[in-house]
Amino acid sequence: MLDVLTSPLMLRALIAAAVTGLAAPTVGTYLVQRRLSLLGDGIGHICVTGVALGLLTGTSPTFTAVVVAVLGALLIEAIRTSGKATADVALALLFYGGIAGGLVLISLAGNGVFALQGYLFGSITAISWSDVTVSVLLAAVIMVLSVFLLPQLFAVANDEDFARTTGIPVRLYTTLISVLAAVSVSIAMRTVGLLLVSALMIIPVATAQQFARSFRLTMLAATVLGVLAALIGVTTTAFVDAPPGPMIVLVALAGFAITAPIGLVVQRRRKVMVPFADGDPLATPVEEPHQHEHGPGCGHTAVEHGDHVDYIHDGHRHAVHGGHYDEH
Repeated sequence: MLDVLTSPLMLRALIAAAVTGLAAPTVGTYLVQRRLSLLGDGIGHICVTGVALGLLTGTSPTFTAVVVAVLGALLIEAIRTSGKATADVALALLFYGGIAGGLVLISLAGNGVFALQGYLFGSITAISWSDVTVSVLLAAVIMVLSVFLLPQLFAVANDEDFARTTGIPVRLYTTLISVLAAVSVSIAMRTVGLLLVSALMIIPVATAQQFARSFRLTMLAATVLGVLAALIGVTTTAFVDAPPGPMIVLVALAGFAITAPIGLVVQRRRKVMVPFADGDPLATPVEEPHQHEHGPGCGHTAVEHGDHVDYIHDGHRHAVHGGHYDEH
């Protein structure tokens, strides 16, 4: 077993998977905050054209994919900010254009769709040391920019209008997020494949959001989860006859499914705790069930909620509304 895990092929795969698991969720955190979770999918389809262009011209498909993906990301951002189309329409335009352009170019190159398979579904076991070096360098650039520019990038990802009033050059930083997403997709296409790349950018973030209470913690937890999913997925395929890319995505999905029930309990309890600076409202001694009308001195903890008052009862809030109680 140790011989398999320490073989050059497996070492290359593990390093490539680790840097992909590190970079993709980092950028994905910004995309989720901007409600552009499908941007990675759109850029992934644009990369098909880049890969086909590389195969047609005899250039490195990774290099042409990076160039085309960055140009596509800039075009998406230009369409979105021009106000001529919404973000989802801009994504759809590039989505179909990328696929169609890739299929035409790959046909002109004299190759069948089979030539694209390694990029569509990932081919991490065929990755070379030069590919690993490029992935590590690009991932390092992504991490440095994402961490050192976190305040500015978070500001524009969270609320562009508010960021604009504080003097932050919004267009510059939103464009930078799109470019970072394009580079992340290009890195991940050899690991999980262009069709599944968005999953590694979004699923670890969704899992982390169940427990983290700040943007910074969400990003940190998402990167840890992304690296773990990538390493476990690749290691599993050393002993199971399955493609590494889909296995990585399934491991990430399993992590979300396992933690989802716990996350629901944590979020429900956190919601109940919000108005209480001290103490646990669920620990307030109240005789249950109550057979009286809520009001001052009824014995239940009162919580102001907009234009009315909720009462903590049996672990949840409810308020009198007409002839019934609204549950919160």
